[in-house]
Amino acid sequence: MGTLTIAAAQFAPVDDPAANLETVRAAAAEAAARGADLLVTPEYTSYFTADIDDRFVAAAQPLDGPFVTGLQDIARTTGIALVVGVAETADAEDRFRNTLVAVLPDGTIASTYRKVHLYDAFGSRESDRIASGDPAQLPVFELAGVRIGLETCYDLRFPEVTRRLVAREHGDVDVVVLPAEWVRGPGKEHHWRTLLTARAIENTVWVVGVGQTPPIGIGGSIVLDPSGVAVAAAGAVPGMLVATVDTAVTEAVRRTNPSLSLRRYDVTLRDQQDAAPRS
Repeated sequence: MGTLTIAAAQFAPVDDPAANLETVRAAAAEAAARGADLLVTPEYTSYFTADIDDRFVAAAQPLDGPFVTGLQDIARTTGIALVVGVAETADAEDRFRNTLVAVLPDGTIASTYRKVHLYDAFGSRESDRIASGDPAQLPVFELAGVRIGLETCYDLRFPEVTRRLVAREHGDVDVVVLPAEWVRGPGKEHHWRTLLTARAIENTVWVVGVGQTPPIGIGGSIVLDPSGVAVAAAGAVPGMLVATVDTAVTEAVRRTNPSLSLRRYDVTLRDQQDAAPRS
């Protein structure tokens, strides 16, 4: 059994990594002052523009570059862990990686996650500039005895991502954190809240969704308990919410609703040929 206090900072990153790093620094100081053990920020925290284009590729940095080393310094200075979305350099010159970096309070990089499901939907095409991550990744790290799994934005629309993190034979996580840039549009707020709630209920797991705010994102950051009840939620304006994840609650919910132990199916990886889009 364990507890973990998580802060979710929602804001709209800009096209200046140094400015965004200072936004994270200020948010981390506030989160630490409010008793948080972990701060989560949105997808694309290191750099963002409305169009995923060559500017993203030019702005991408390696994980030993100034943005991530700045995150490590922030973690050490504030004494809290961070999960932050970054634009990471890729092997191909015309691509970058949409990456989450988890940094422990001592500055150690505990886990990384390169987004697998690219947002080729609703008129967008992330795959034009982003290199997809390895589907075999299992991004899980532990903090204060609580196991934390990572996924990013569009991954939310694929329920097997969360199930694989939660299933005991794979990740067996206590909480899933999901940084996002959930683009505004008709019904999109409903999709976001509904899918996050579904992932919590069907997996009896804590879920933390952290979104960018307008003009492009919807905000709507939220912490859901394993029965799908919102214990903290935000609207569309920049700000921070703080909530405590308690694994004793998880155990109680799972005694009442043992859906994970009763399931008859497992999640397996599709091979790359089967996973290719069909015409």
